[in-house]
Amino acid sequence: MENKETKAVEKPRLAKFYKEKVVAALQKAYNYKNVNEVPALVKIVVNAGLGDVKDNAKSFQEAVDELGLITGQKPAIAAAKKAVANFKVREGMKIGAKVTLRGNTMWEFLDRLISVALPRVRDFRGVSPKSFDGRGNYCMGVKEQLIFPEIDYDKIEKVRGFDICIVTTAKSDEEAKALLTELGMPFKKA
Repeated sequence: MENKETKAVEKPRLAKFYKEKVVAALQKAYNYKNVNEVPALVKIVVNAGLGDVKDNAKSFQEAVDELGLITGQKPAIAAAKKAVANFKVREGMKIGAKVTLRGNTMWEFLDRLISVALPRVRDFRGVSPKSFDGRGNYCMGVKEQLIFPEIDYDKIEKVRGFDICIVTTAKSDEEAKALLTELGMPFKKA
């Protein structure tokens, strides 16, 4: 039998930055007495509605594979809970895909989103500071998957968008915005 060495997984760059710089900055700004009071990221949820290709199995699978390439994790297929005659949807029909990112994959995805993907958006002036939900979570939409470098422009069938929800432990929108700003999220100037 071979002796398998366990390889220490290195923390992502943004996770290190959060621990070293962001925690100290937020602790100073909001006078937190304990490090555990500082807002942190819990998870990032990426959703794609694929109702336009519900009848075409090949196109649906390609869209799911693209979402998997972008996030680095296999998407879960979402099925319709109710039948809706106007949209030609039957109960149980595949209509979307979602990915919940936690841990290192979450930090790596957020790093790629902030430093690589968002700057590639055409006429980009920043993300909306009004997209907080009142509980310290931030949601944004991406209009095209082409902003991510993992997607090959020549191989895509159709330009698709998806939603990204960043869930934090912040108690207010103000604290969540401060956290995301410290992490490098480019908010529009109000």
